[in-house]
Amino acid sequence: MDGLEPKKLALLRVLQILWEHTNESHPLHLEQIAGRLESDYGIVIERKAVSRNITLLRDAGFEIETDKGGYYLARRIFEDAELRLLIDGVLASPHIAARHSKDLIDKICSLSSRDFPRHISNIHSVEEWNRTENNTVFYNIEMIDDAIEQGKMVQYDYNKYGADKKLHKSSTQTVSPYQLLLHNQRYYLMGYCPYWGHMVYHRMDRITNMHLTDKPAVPLRSVPGFEEGINYHELSTAMPYMYAEKPERVTFRAHKNLMDQVVDWFGKDVTVRCNGEEVEVSVMAAPTAMLYWALQYADGVEILKPETLRDRVRDTLQHACEVYEKEIT
Repeated sequence: MDGLEPKKLALLRVLQILWEHTNESHPLHLEQIAGRLESDYGIVIERKAVSRNITLLRDAGFEIETDKGGYYLARRIFEDAELRLLIDGVLASPHIAARHSKDLIDKICSLSSRDFPRHISNIHSVEEWNRTENNTVFYNIEMIDDAIEQGKMVQYDYNKYGADKKLHKSSTQTVSPYQLLLHNQRYYLMGYCPYWGHMVYHRMDRITNMHLTDKPAVPLRSVPGFEEGINYHELSTAMPYMYAEKPERVTFRAHKNLMDQVVDWFGKDVTVRCNGEEVEVSVMAAPTAMLYWALQYADGVEILKPETLRDRVRDTLQHACEVYEKEIT
């Protein structure tokens, strides 16, 4: 690169230096900026030229402040506290593989100064978290977006973990994709499966070997129960676990101190009737999902209606008691 060409990039490089190396605690003097221009990019300009570039950047809307004779970028797209929230979101997402998590965190860190990663101690713990081994999640998300846009079905292998702690093919699925859902910190594909004749919710981290088919997707509003489209509120409150069942009216009795959990799982649109230290709650919920939810709070929740669900809970608890009454051999 000749002598003139680098100088044409000086404005961009000054911004890059301010972005990467400065914040309120670490301003740089004009001489320091000029020194970095020369050492990092081979651009040699005078101190006054650096000052003129900073003025141009300010005129362009960049908030560059001065402190103790130095300059720093005072405002970025995201505040550091917001970037920490984004990083925590990546770390708390078990459907993102460790390698992709690291890449995402590096990209998030690049939105602040180079001093920022030193204040984020947990970015090094990503491999210690319980994460998927499926590295095709992002690729599959793009394919699903294409399928939805083109109105096509997708086909893929659905997997389950074996005793060897590795994913193994359980079935081949062909579905009409409609939506990607984040529920209970898991990513799900919501789609209609003609083979089963109802909507399915498959975890993205269990899907492999996905490809786009030439088969036209089944229109969402032709699926029984979805004539009015997707009711996202119902999905989030009526399905504490993603079982493909039609929600039913479920009534249960619980101690008052469990109301926090009731609201967390089912939202505020529930019917509650107080009776001393207990409450009687009525919700719309998928029966199997409700079965496992009730078992989770078995010492404080009693299913009242429907009778079939109450019987399932009782039978499950009785079987569990029989298992635990046996001597360990």
